[in-house]
Amino acid sequence: MKTAVTTGRRAGILLHITSLPSDFGIGDLGPAAREFADFLAASGQVLWQILPLSPTSPAHGNSPYSSSSAYAGNPLLISPERMADDGLLSPREARAARRPFRVRVDYEEVGAFRRELLSRAASRIAAVGLEKELTRFQSRSPWLPDYALFRAIGDRRRGQPWWRWPRPLRERDPAALERARRDLASEIDLIAAVQFLFHRQWKAFHEDCAKRGISLIGDIPIYVDRNSADVWSRRDIFQFGDGSRPRAVSGVPPDYFTRNGQLWGNPLYDWPALARDNYSWWVERMRHVFTLFDYVRLDHFRGFEAYWAVPAGARTARGGRWEKGPGFDLFRALKAELGHLPVIAEDLGEITPPVRTLMKRCGFPGMKVIQFAFETDLPGNEHAPHNYRPDCVVYTGTHDNNTARGWYEHETSTAKRRRIRLYLGPATDKESIAREMVRLAYGSVADLAIVPFQDILGLGAASRMNTPGSARGNWEWRFRPSRLNAALAAELSEWTWAFGRRGTGTGHA
Repeated sequence: MKTAVTTGRRAGILLHITSLPSDFGIGDLGPAAREFADFLAASGQVLWQILPLSPTSPAHGNSPYSSSSAYAGNPLLISPERMADDGLLSPREARAARRPFRVRVDYEEVGAFRRELLSRAASRIAAVGLEKELTRFQSRSPWLPDYALFRAIGDRRRGQPWWRWPRPLRERDPAALERARRDLASEIDLIAAVQFLFHRQWKAFHEDCAKRGISLIGDIPIYVDRNSADVWSRRDIFQFGDGSRPRAVSGVPPDYFTRNGQLWGNPLYDWPALARDNYSWWVERMRHVFTLFDYVRLDHFRGFEAYWAVPAGARTARGGRWEKGPGFDLFRALKAELGHLPVIAEDLGEITPPVRTLMKRCGFPGMKVIQFAFETDLPGNEHAPHNYRPDCVVYTGTHDNNTARGWYEHETSTAKRRRIRLYLGPATDKESIAREMVRLAYGSVADLAIVPFQDILGLGAASRMNTPGSARGNWEWRFRPSRLNAALAAELSEWTWAFGRRGTGTGHA
């Protein structure tokens, strides 16, 4: 297989849409998104990496990695200003919805007032001449009927998960589903309309980025949530016993982040069942995501070679065991159906020789994280830049890491700081660590260098996006509007020039 992900030296920034300084309590697809794309272009960046776009839920800490759908978009990202541009809201209604800027997202508040705005906008789709466009979207979205019905039933039952629904609905009895469609028709229509608004705005945003020479990197979690339309509608491709209880669930063994591993709790795939129809579910999932992004980071890639299976009901991931995944057979099927696969493999954690062999056979570049470089094995550490090969993507840190400054201040020992100063220079301290790590990433031989925006700004631990294993305070960080300025863009532009990373944006892959 060939991939054009790592073709030439380029630079980019990791920043989720929710972190933008929009005027409505959370980052969205409005003017702030375009302003950030302008900033990227002015600073010589040609890549913008984003976290999953899926709907989030307070029940799962608002994590974009735990969602009710592998296909649906997050309604919180829909811009009121763009809806006003389309005539779906009046300028007065959009202005009245503005909120004072906060550096943390209040998901409860944001969700409450945006639901009202979206309901109002959806009711006006026909009036502004978008009804035919909505109909085309519905006809081209085979995932939408199950998702809208799933959401409507769940909302009517006050968020009750599907395995606690009455048996006919839980087991998808055709007559019961037809009755639900009739009884919940207005709710289903609203959910479908909101998805139309999201995907319409995303398409326009994607095209705007392409015009600026910015390619978008998406993020696709390997697993889907148990309480999702995907599992409810296709239980046959997951490891379930009799009834609605999974036999085993997902996680990872103890690692850098957590002593007990991470117990994710997602149902595991029944890979033999998927193989029997040539992985059609995965083919359609990947086909969809490639309509949204130019490149895709495939989360937890090692799970395709072997995955950590934890017995259902376990309290931690320690008692799990490795099971064989589909290996190259899956990617052969994807390649046959989709052709070019512009994928970045998230290969962090316990990576074995068979995983490396699978990555090489697929032709996917992997990830290097500079924060992981400064252990006692520094000379031979694969995350130390002197050991890189060009076909990789280097990060100072990921969304699961502390910021560079926060890491230096709170997670490094005296011995580790000595190694850091030996590598980066004797003057390295908390004030300079982020800058020096960005310089190290840019100067490495890695084809792609992607830096979390917090590290571009030199921010501390309070600006961390996610702390694995913690339930609160994650996915909330936003940057202040004043942080985007010409001086910062000019400095980054000089760096991308000096280190040969002024690639030309490829737009749609």
